[in-house]
Amino acid sequence: MNSMSNTVPCRKMFTDSLLEMARKDKNVVVVTSDARGSVTLGDFATELPDQFVEVGIAEQNAVGIAAGLASAGKNVFVCGPACFYVARSLEQVKVDVAYSHYPVRVLGVSGGLSYGALGASHHSLHDIAVLRTFPGMHIVLPADIYETRRLVESLMDYPHPVYIRVGRNAVPNVHDNTEIDFKIGKAIRLATGKDLTLIATGETVYHCLEASRQLSERGIQAGVLDMHSLKPFDTEAVLQAAEESGRIITVEE
Repeated sequence: MNSMSNTVPCRKMFTDSLLEMARKDKNVVVVTSDARGSVTLGDFATELPDQFVEVGIAEQNAVGIAAGLASAGKNVFVCGPACFYVARSLEQVKVDVAYSHYPVRVLGVSGGLSYGALGASHHSLHDIAVLRTFPGMHIVLPADIYETRRLVESLMDYPHPVYIRVGRNAVPNVHDNTEIDFKIGKAIRLATGKDLTLIATGETVYHCLEASRQLSERGIQAGVLDMHSLKPFDTEAVLQAAEESGRIITVEE
């Protein structure tokens, strides 16, 4: 585990990795709605303009266009602030993507409270709750830049629609490199403990690792389970943790 600070936000790692993949695969297309700055898509738009679709401030259109491109065989990533893509364009995500089961990847950046001072209109605490009810919609929250990188690689041939939530700012890494056993739908055990298990997702994973270290100083052995995939959900990992530690605490934003 790497507890050192990191200066690269997950959103930047996502778009840098996506650009690298798109150079090799002309089927990869990015759709956005006047959000290239907040999503860090400037390099992608400049280098691969034929694989980049800018629709302006029109999130509903962006999702509809992404679904149409996916129906034509493109590997589509529609990217923008989580607060808008899981609100203003929710019907399009539900009907055009989830119900139609097109493998569109919806990247929601600045999820949770990470937009901070921009206020309640830009906060996104509802996205996970809403999208988990959509049949066929998978949900992944990478914990650091290394999981983000592995996630992008996994999405190159993933057959399901996916919602990815990342924050706005850089977070400390929980892994040392990309040599991790990352698979959508499978949790990662980061620490073992016989007294309790902390199950975390996304940006809360690092905080749980810190809590585990502090608890160990008090003689409490707390395991940490990185549940990066909320759907599909790794039920087996939860049951195993419950059997081993007897107590479960879940932590999310």
